Amino acid sequence: MWLGRAGIGKAYTGAVKKRQYLVAVLITLFGWGGTQGQAPEAWEIGPFTRPATGNPILGPRPASTFSDPILHGPVHWEALHAFNPAAIVRNGHVFVLYRAEDDTGAMEIGGHTSRLGLAESADGFSFTRMPEPVFFPGNDAQKPREWPGGVEDPRLVEAPDGTYVLTYTQWNRVTYSVGIATSPDLLHWTKCGPAFGSSGKYADLKYKSAGIVTQVADGRLIAARIGGRFWMYWGEGAVHLATSSDLVHWKPVEDAAGAPIEVLRPRAGHFDSSFPEVGPPPILTKAGIVVLYNGKNAEQSGDPKLGANAYAAGEALFEGRDPARLLEQPAAPVLEPEMPYEKTGQYAAGTTFAEGLVLFHGQWFLYYGCADSFVAVVTAKR
Repeated sequence: MWLGRAGIGKAYTGAVKKRQYLVAVLITLFGWGGTQGQAPEAWEIGPFTRPATGNPILGPRPASTFSDPILHGPVHWEALHAFNPAAIVRNGHVFVLYRAEDDTGAMEIGGHTSRLGLAESADGFSFTRMPEPVFFPGNDAQKPREWPGGVEDPRLVEAPDGTYVLTYTQWNRVTYSVGIATSPDLLHWTKCGPAFGSSGKYADLKYKSAGIVTQVADGRLIAARIGGRFWMYWGEGAVHLATSSDLVHWKPVEDAAGAPIEVLRPRAGHFDSSFPEVGPPPILTKAGIVVLYNGKNAEQSGDPKLGANAYAAGEALFEGRDPARLLEQPAAPVLEPEMPYEKTGQYAAGTTFAEGLVLFHGQWFLYYGCADSFVAVVTAKR
């Protein structure tokens, strides 16, 4: 998602640090840190709980530099914002792949260049970051799609053979699409191009936000086959479906008229009244496919308790053997902007933009973007 105002840099980081002690005290005294809403359904993941201290876990680092292969010089690649993370468990650690915006370009929505940084944690809360991005626009076949806007909003899954498959937004400041990339180790990446190909009826489609269906196997989330195929929920405005035999080349599921089917739509009066947008990779469970998604609240016909244009995270349940069949969609979100770091940043309306979900140490860890400026985490019992 492209949201926000002028960049923040050091001022927001310092302000948030000064508020951490106060936030921790309020959590202790008044029970802040949980999530609001009705009691969860039996199939839902949650309720989620914020840690008493430590959030946000990642923020901008103005001092970080990177020698950009296109500009042929150093750039402060995570100077303004660090947000919207993917997550995966590898070798007993949590790895977060996060979107970082530099301080180049215009101070406006979509005006900076985004690259993806990598951070590692042994406990899921405290992270060590790599000094340079691991995924970025370069002088390759995808440059026309990725420059100068960059690579944005990753989602990450592990394939049955152990390969990591990344879905991300390619943004050249004119159009955008979902890109696919693969890696054996999260460090070295092969770009595979747009998910729906660079020719044919979907070559010029503007589309983003794609989560590949997973299932729990050997204690980790692995891409799942349903009816012999892999499935992917994608899109904002409305959520659609696509299938693949190899996790790289995808085909939208179409209706009788040849248009992509819509499986989730906006709901007036709810947190997703403006539109729903796919969150982290969905999970195939005994109850069905649990789709965590992000909803934008409408200005006029939205949930008055949430605030206009705020982003909150909700869940929907789809039939396990028929990923297009919606079974349940609770009215309330499972995570919404409440804390200062979720409302203070380049997107003042507030976001809890969920993109990374892992099963780690016997519980769920959900990593999300805050106000298009920071990364935070919440947990839930399995």
